[in-house]
Amino acid sequence: MTQSASETISFGAFSLNANERLLLRDGAPVELGSRAFDILVVLTGRPNEVVSKKELLDRVWPDVIVEEGSLRFHIANLRKALGDGKESARYISTLSGRGYCFVAPVQRSSQGDDVPGEVAASFPKANLPGRLVRMVGRADDTAVLSALLAEKRFVTIVGTGGIGKTTVAVAAGHNLVRSFDGAVHFVDLGALADPCQVAATVASTLGISFQSEDLVSALATYLADKRILLILDTCEHVIEAAADLAYRIFSAAPQVHLLATSRQPLNVEGEHVYKLAPLACPPDEPDLTATMAQGFPAIELFMERAAASGARLDLDDADAAVVATICRKLDGVPLAIELAAGRVASYGIQKTATLLNERLSLLWTGQRTAPPRQRTLQATLDWSSNLLSEFERRVLRRLAVFVGHFAIDAALAVVTNASIDETIVFEAFDSLVAKSMVATRPAGATMRYRLLDTTRAYALQLDIEEAEFADLAARHAIYYMRWLEETGGEWPTLSSAAQRALHLDGLANVRAALDWCFGPTGNTQVGIRLAAAAAPVFLSMSLLTECHRWTARAMEALDDATRGGREEMHLRAAMGVSLMFTHGGRDAARVALERSLAIAEERGDGLDQLQVLGPLQMFHLRTGEFRVALDYAERCSALAEALEDCDSATLAYSLMGISLHLNGDFGRARTALEAALRTGPRSNQTTTNYLGFDGRILAGAILARTLWLQGLSDQAVEQALRTIADAETLDHPLTLSIALVWAVSVFLWVGDLERADKHTDRLLSTAALHSLRPYLAVGRGFMGELAIRRGDTDKGIVSLRHCIRELHKAPYELLSTPLTLSLLEGLAAAGRVTEALALVDETIQSVEANGDLCYSAELLRVKGGLVVAASQSDSDDAEKCLTRSLEVSRCQGARAWELRTTTYLATLLADRDERESARELLQPVFEQFVKDPNSADLKSAARLLATLGSFGAID
Repeated sequence: MTQSASETISFGAFSLNANERLLLRDGAPVELGSRAFDILVVLTGRPNEVVSKKELLDRVWPDVIVEEGSLRFHIANLRKALGDGKESARYISTLSGRGYCFVAPVQRSSQGDDVPGEVAASFPKANLPGRLVRMVGRADDTAVLSALLAEKRFVTIVGTGGIGKTTVAVAAGHNLVRSFDGAVHFVDLGALADPCQVAATVASTLGISFQSEDLVSALATYLADKRILLILDTCEHVIEAAADLAYRIFSAAPQVHLLATSRQPLNVEGEHVYKLAPLACPPDEPDLTATMAQGFPAIELFMERAAASGARLDLDDADAAVVATICRKLDGVPLAIELAAGRVASYGIQKTATLLNERLSLLWTGQRTAPPRQRTLQATLDWSSNLLSEFERRVLRRLAVFVGHFAIDAALAVVTNASIDETIVFEAFDSLVAKSMVATRPAGATMRYRLLDTTRAYALQLDIEEAEFADLAARHAIYYMRWLEETGGEWPTLSSAAQRALHLDGLANVRAALDWCFGPTGNTQVGIRLAAAAAPVFLSMSLLTECHRWTARAMEALDDATRGGREEMHLRAAMGVSLMFTHGGRDAARVALERSLAIAEERGDGLDQLQVLGPLQMFHLRTGEFRVALDYAERCSALAEALEDCDSATLAYSLMGISLHLNGDFGRARTALEAALRTGPRSNQTTTNYLGFDGRILAGAILARTLWLQGLSDQAVEQALRTIADAETLDHPLTLSIALVWAVSVFLWVGDLERADKHTDRLLSTAALHSLRPYLAVGRGFMGELAIRRGDTDKGIVSLRHCIRELHKAPYELLSTPLTLSLLEGLAAAGRVTEALALVDETIQSVEANGDLCYSAELLRVKGGLVVAASQSDSDDAEKCLTRSLEVSRCQGARAWELRTTTYLATLLADRDERESARELLQPVFEQFVKDPNSADLKSAARLLATLGSFGAID
């Protein structure tokens, strides 16, 4: 990239304008030779890219042949002018044998430019770990890596454990933060034991959730138009899953840049491997001096870490030779060097070298088949372990049960037992932290801990008695079972990656515990309890497939002692909900929910019954059994009244409201729905834990529809928009889809096609991204209705027919009737009256049988119109349908349906020259409405009254 004439490049305290040949530092001009200035223009024009010496010579001296010495001279002057290397400032890196690279972050601006950074505004902020205050020996690696990543898009840092892959990846991420407008995301895969969780972990880190069995495809679709840098750290133990995900994202998302760290290449198309070399060590030469040795990064790191541990060293030539020997024995691996240097304060340089040499030589002899660097690191860890007391080593082995980060209370609860006192465990734990065997990470006001992957792998090799391991693993599972019970209510409110971070560490331990519980040497009884505690969390996080997996495993393990108990009750309920949303309204979901309810009625309390009745009611609504659903809603209301609990009341009012609405009892529906929305502030115990979505949002959405049916069009639109806004704050795709589905139906009823179109697009994108097939079908149905409204009747009919077939197949019958009404209107517009008459009769029979009565009046009106179209000479049957439509609408309090039918009847009368009768029929109904300029039905009635000589204008 070259600098434009009007462009200014800023870096650090400097700003550079090539056109004006001006370099400013804090607003003051910097004196710089012309050749040095030209070099700076070339390098800043291609930040984080390696510019060869030849190219620089050609660009700066295009007509003159000069030696490389001249280039080095002007580079030195340039660095001096910039203060490169002073006070940690770093601008130009020399890459031996390759050229130079400008490594500082740059920002470009032009006169009149106003680039707000769309990615930063629409995508979560970077979640990078902090950059090391001082990173030894890796500046050039970071610069080359940043340039390679900018050019190739997909780079994997490969090297042995402890060599610094993560450190360099984080540094490169910080270098490129501005280039990606802040959208740099770090995903730690080291905590995963199950490769199937790679995609879910990436999605959670990005702050999104998917309701899909193919999370990899969903992620690739989501990232297709995003420009971000995604760092996948520690891939080797989940290599196949990480490689597949990286390849799919790289192929589908051309603006996404991928940086992975692994002990081996991912070996997929598009990947460019960057092999991270060990830190350079001094050669084994007899004349090595301290001055010479300190120029090597391995020595520099050793000395810094030794001093940090409390050692007071004044390196002379003799000590330099010993330190050089240590670093060479450790192959320049930073982690191994740090572990060795941390012992110098206790043992001194010479004794440290002696111990290290003994242990390494023994281990090399015993493991000839292992790769050399792996042998070296293994030897370092083995040696480090021998520096621990026997009890510290025992505590380290017990800490290895944790996956990823953990809190101190978790460590104390799991590691202690009847024979291991908490006080001495705490002392040993503190010692392990001090000796760098346990890593720390601040988390707000608290500290989190973890064993580095290499340390944990080593600790797991230490001997432990079978009985002790079983007790340890059971304690681990029980701790996280109790943790889930305490924190389960918080999960539905976690809407960002930062909020999820600590909880996801816990969830990784839950998965590890479940794996052990249901493994060959596990404790299935503990596993059953843990799975029952985990199920609500999986539901609240939309991890429906995982919920189904573990509940199924737990139910297979039920025996006579546990069958029919509370655990089975919760497991069956969670399985039913997960099946209902992932496989539709199938018998397996119904059987699971009904079994859960039977147990709740026999052995549970009122709240248990309520939490199963809710999903059962939704199951029957989705399958089109509206009368059955109303029975369940009434049972919920009775239980909630007895419980006198705010959350229970909210649930009961929401469920009763939607059932009454769909059954055509709009007055009682509105009362229930408004009660659901005013039963107090949102509680952490939201219904997503067992319904799979937030019941308050459903109440708000159905209230909007109820208001429109009662003739309050403007209030209905306000309520629909408010519900969408409330759903957006939850960051829960299923809940947002529910809000959008019902809101779009209101916009279509009102006749606001522009707003309906906009929100249908959003529904389609949300449903497609999260594999919500029923909502995707409904969205396509809405597009069909919009096509008919805009005159593209044939296209609309095809879309609606396909949509309705998909909904019947799911089954998902909540909106099949209103979409059928749209199809009937399209058939009538296309002149396919006979076909429409057969369909309307079939639909009326279905509505009467299933209880979907809220559309009865509208179906009768549409049928009346079709009868008129089919037989112009005899309108008696049509008038019967229309008269019955009026009776039903008035009985239900559906003034919106009444207005539509009355307007149509008045039109028929006017066509027969019965203008006075038409006016007398329509005028009183019209006057019942508050004037709403946005209501299409009210506009139609007003226009008709105006032709009849009555006042019907809408202000």
